[in-house]
Amino acid sequence: MFSPKHLALAVSGMFVLPSVFAAPPVQKVKPPVSQAYIDLATFSGGMPMPGGGGGLNNTFGMTQAQSPGRWMDVTLLTRNNSKLKTATQSVPTGSKLGPVLNLLAPDQGPADLPGPEDTETVPPKFEMPKGKMYLYWGCGTEVRKGQPLVIGLAKMDPAQFGKFFQNRSATARVPQPAPGRPAWPNKSDARRLPDGASLVGEHAFAGDGVVDGFKFNIDAQHDLMPAVEASRNDEGQAVLFKWKPMQQASGWFVQAMGMRELGKGDAGDMEMVYWTSSELPDMGMGLVNYQPNGSISKWQKEKVLLPAGATECMAPKEAVSAMSMSSVIAYGDELNMAYPPRPKDPKITWEPQWNLKVRLKSVASLAPGMGAAMNAAMVEQTGPSEEKTAPAPVKGAVTEAVTKGVVDALTRGLFGR
Repeated sequence: MFSPKHLALAVSGMFVLPSVFAAPPVQKVKPPVSQAYIDLATFSGGMPMPGGGGGLNNTFGMTQAQSPGRWMDVTLLTRNNSKLKTATQSVPTGSKLGPVLNLLAPDQGPADLPGPEDTETVPPKFEMPKGKMYLYWGCGTEVRKGQPLVIGLAKMDPAQFGKFFQNRSATARVPQPAPGRPAWPNKSDARRLPDGASLVGEHAFAGDGVVDGFKFNIDAQHDLMPAVEASRNDEGQAVLFKWKPMQQASGWFVQAMGMRELGKGDAGDMEMVYWTSSELPDMGMGLVNYQPNGSISKWQKEKVLLPAGATECMAPKEAVSAMSMSSVIAYGDELNMAYPPRPKDPKITWEPQWNLKVRLKSVASLAPGMGAAMNAAMVEQTGPSEEKTAPAPVKGAVTEAVTKGVVDALTRGLFGR
C-alpha cells in the first residue's frame, strides 16, 4: 500500500518523465552567404557532340553531353550580390589552367515560358507508335522468372506505363548559369581541360559580394575520375561486361538498350529492348548520371547498384541484342563542404558563410559487337587525351532518340501533357 510519501513521488514523476522523453531541439540553419557547385565528368567511347571531341573550345553543360573527354562545370552565387557579373576561381598548378578561371554570368537567363497568346488552341494530333518494348534486369546468363516486362505501344494504359518505365534517380538540379550567377566555362574563358590536368590542391573563389576566405582543398579521392576501361564480349551464351577496378569508384551500374534484331518483330513494328544490372526492375534512364552518396548506399543495399569492388556483369543474350548500345558508369564520392562547420550543439544556430558541392562520375559507352581489343582502343583514344575522338556509334544515338520520342509521345497520349 502506497504511503503519502510514495504517492507524492509518483505524482512528481509524472511531471519529470515528459521532459526526459521530449524531442531534441531542432537546430536553426541559415542559408549560406556564398555557394559554389563543381561538376566533374569523364566520358569514354560514345559519339562526339557539338563543341566536344577534337575541338579546342568548351561550353557549359558538357558534363551532361556524353562527348568523349574530361569536363568541368562551375557555378557561383552569393546572397550579398544578386547582380554578380564576374568572379574568379584560383586553381592549383596541377590543373594547368592557373592561376585563375574567369567566371562570367550570361546577360540573359533561360527563355520565358510561352504566354497565353502563344498557347496552342488545337491539341496536336497524337498517333500511338506501333510495336513492343521489353525490359530485362539483373546480372546472369539466363532470363529470370517473370521477365521480361512487355508492353504493347498501341494498347497500353497508365498502369502499364508506370510499371514498365521505372527509373530511379536522385540527381539534384544544381543552379545553372544565369544573370547574377557567373559560371565557367563561358564565352570569355572556354579553355578545355589540358591532358593530365588535376584539381588536387587549394582552390579559392573571389568576387564582389563573395565572402572572404572562400577557400577549400580538393583531395585525390575527389579529383577528375579516369576513364572507365570497360569491354563487352558478345561471344558465348551470354554478353559479358568487364571493367578494370577504379579506386575512386563508390559504385557501378550497367545499362543496355537497342532495337531487337531485324526479322523478330512484325513488319513495320518497333521492337525496343532494355536491360540493366539492377536486381530490381529499372530502365536505368535516370541512373547513368550523378547520384548523391546516401542514394548510392541505399541502392547498393537493395542491389540496384553494383558495389565499388565489382568488375563484371553478365547479361542473357535475349536481353542484350547485337544491336544494343550499352553504358557502364562509375559513381564518384560526392564532396560537400561548408564553413564554419555545423555546430554540434543543436541550440546554436548554424550560419555558414559558404558551402561547396563537387560531383563526380565516369561513363563508358560501348558500341555493339565490340570485343575487348576494340573497346580498349576506344578507351585509349578518349582518355587521357581529350583531343582525340572515338568512332561514332550511330545506332546508339538513334536508339536514344527513339526512346525519348516514344516516352514523350506516350506521356502526351496517356496523360495529356
